[in-house]
Amino acid sequence: MDKSGCVYVMASGRLGTLYTGVTSDLPAWVYAHREGLIPGFTKRYGCKLLVWYQYLDDLQEARRRELQIKEWRRAWKLELIDTFNPDWDDLYPSLFS
Repeated sequence: MDKSGCVYVMASGRLGTLYTGVTSDLPAWVYAHREGLIPGFTKRYGCKLLVWYQYLDDLQEARRRELQIKEWRRAWKLELIDTFNPDWDDLYPSLFS
């Protein structure tokens, strides 16, 4: 059975440092980023805001999408976020409503 996945972008602030990742449990993983529980890039650069995400039916498809986005120019990533979330709101609370 395939497991669904989610590609997401965390940011340090509007137009700040961006991190693109993939997970099968978005709320738990974003919580870990926000609380600094994951050592590495997001903790070092303060990427605590969930600014974009996309659920996909297959985790492998989500991983391919993550790699695709990671290869993009920064301007393309900013456009992706601006289209989905023009105010760069933290989308984490919306995961529970």
